[in-house]
Amino acid sequence: MFSLKGKSVVITGGGSGIGKAISVLFGTQGAFVHIIELNADAANETVDQIVNNGGKAISYSCNVSDQQQIVKTYNEIGVIDILVNNAGIAHIGVADTTSEEDFTRIFNVNVKGVYNSLFAAIPLMKQKGGGVILNMASIAAVVGITSRFAYSMSKGAVAAMTLSVARDYMADNIRCNSISPARVHTPFVDGFIAKNYAGQEEEMFEKLSKSQPIGRMGKPEEVASLALYLCSDEAGFVTGCDYLLDGGFVKLNN
Repeated sequence: MFSLKGKSVVITGGGSGIGKAISVLFGTQGAFVHIIELNADAANETVDQIVNNGGKAISYSCNVSDQQQIVKTYNEIGVIDILVNNAGIAHIGVADTTSEEDFTRIFNVNVKGVYNSLFAAIPLMKQKGGGVILNMASIAAVVGITSRFAYSMSKGAVAAMTLSVARDYMADNIRCNSISPARVHTPFVDGFIAKNYAGQEEEMFEKLSKSQPIGRMGKPEEVASLALYLCSDEAGFVTGCDYLLDGGFVKLNN
C-alpha cells in the first residue's frame, strides 16, 4: 500500500522541515523526487539522503515567487504526477504593525508561489491524463492566531485555492487537497524561540508544546505520513478536503 513507484513528484521547499520529511518519505516509497528549493545546499542534503537510501531525487534552485523560473523548471521536468506545494515563510505581526513590504513578501511566497506552481504544473498533468496536488495550509486559515495577520491571510488563500482547483479540474482527473498543521517542531521553531526568547528556550518550548491539547508539537514525519496517503492511489476518492493535523487544537482547545 501507498507505493509511489514510478511517480514523478515535485515538492517545493523540500530542503528542510516538513518539506524535507515529505521528500524523504516519498523517495522511500519509490517516487522520483524533484525538489524545488531556494536554498541549494539544503536541497542537496535532502537529495543525498534520498539517494543514500536507494531512492531517486534531484534538486532545482528556484524561487517559487518567480513565475518564469517555475514554468521553465517544470517544463524541464516534463512529467509531473504529484505536486506538493509546501514552500512558505512565516511572519509575526498584527494588521497595523505589518509593513507593506512584509505583507507583499508573505503574499509573493505563500500565495503567488502556490499559484505559480499550479499554473505551471496543471497543464502538464492535463497532458498526461491526471495528477494529484497537495497544498500545505495551516490552522491559521480557520482560527484566529495571535499576531499572525499576514501569515493567516496567506494560508486562507491557500485553502481557498485548494477548493477552486479541486472543483475546476475534477474532469481532468486531477485531485487537490490540503493539510492544515498546528505547530510542528522544525528547525524554524527552534530558531524562532532562540531569537525571541533568549535564555528562556526550554520554558518557551514547553509552553508552545502545551498549546496543543495533545500536549506536544507535531513531528514533520507525521505530516509526511498524511501527505503520503493523500498523494497515493489509495486516496483516489478524496478531493477538495482540508485535513487538520493539529493535536486537537481547533476542535478541543476550550
